[in-house]
Amino acid sequence: MIYKYIRNSFIASLCCFPLIFCTPLAHAQGSFARADYVALTKLSTTAPLVARVRVKDSIPLPAERAPGIPPDKVRLYIEAEVISLIRGRSGIGESIRYLVDVPRSDRGKAPKYKKREFLIFAKPVRGRPGEIQLVGKNAHMAWTPDTEQRTKNILREIVSPDAPPDITGIREALHVPGNLQGEGETQIFLKTESGAPASITILRRPGIVPQWAVSLTEILDESARIPERNTLLWYKLACFLPEKLPSESLISDNARANALARTDYQFVRRQLGPCGS
Repeated sequence: MIYKYIRNSFIASLCCFPLIFCTPLAHAQGSFARADYVALTKLSTTAPLVARVRVKDSIPLPAERAPGIPPDKVRLYIEAEVISLIRGRSGIGESIRYLVDVPRSDRGKAPKYKKREFLIFAKPVRGRPGEIQLVGKNAHMAWTPDTEQRTKNILREIVSPDAPPDITGIREALHVPGNLQGEGETQIFLKTESGAPASITILRRPGIVPQWAVSLTEILDESARIPERNTLLWYKLACFLPEKLPSESLISDNARANALARTDYQFVRRQLGPCGS
């Protein structure tokens, strides 16, 4: 009886705290079986808490307690057991509570989640022990061994001492022509959140496909490389570099050199590919 009273009191309180619980709710996708690298990395870099959980109970909330939810979705109050904490400095208890918006079935019913396992990306709710808030879309996904392992790999990349800095833009771009027709080098210096060095170098030789590499040191050396797809360096470049070089970043002293810098930058953007699968 005490347990039911506490649970019902919590559900009733949801109307009193719409900003805490309802603004950034995740919208779990029923078909989101295998998350791509970008989706997992976005969640992993945002969420201070990552955990594998097993649902003990899920209760659909009435419409008046779920404002703004479209008719094809339902807001669930979830009580879950924490099976393992994958990320979290302060930790969380063995039992947690949260809300999630999910698609209704073809018959308009709420899905049955009891005893199902999920991987969640969340943050604690200040002053409310045991309550968490999902950090965004797809932050509540079906657990699989593969998804958990890939998430752990990403988290190891994020906390590594060698992790690449966060890219925030382009600082300067300079093209220097070579001695031969069609020969030249473009250097693009990146802005980073921490101020750490990061640059892209593109080398052109007549009749040869341009060569390029990324350096995370002050001087271009043997550590410079082309980032492999689905790595943290690739993600930070593909997802945060602008589509085009800003005009104010071009510092060559003539229009032709600036045009070549733009061409080389677009070559790199094509090589990186889109931010996503």
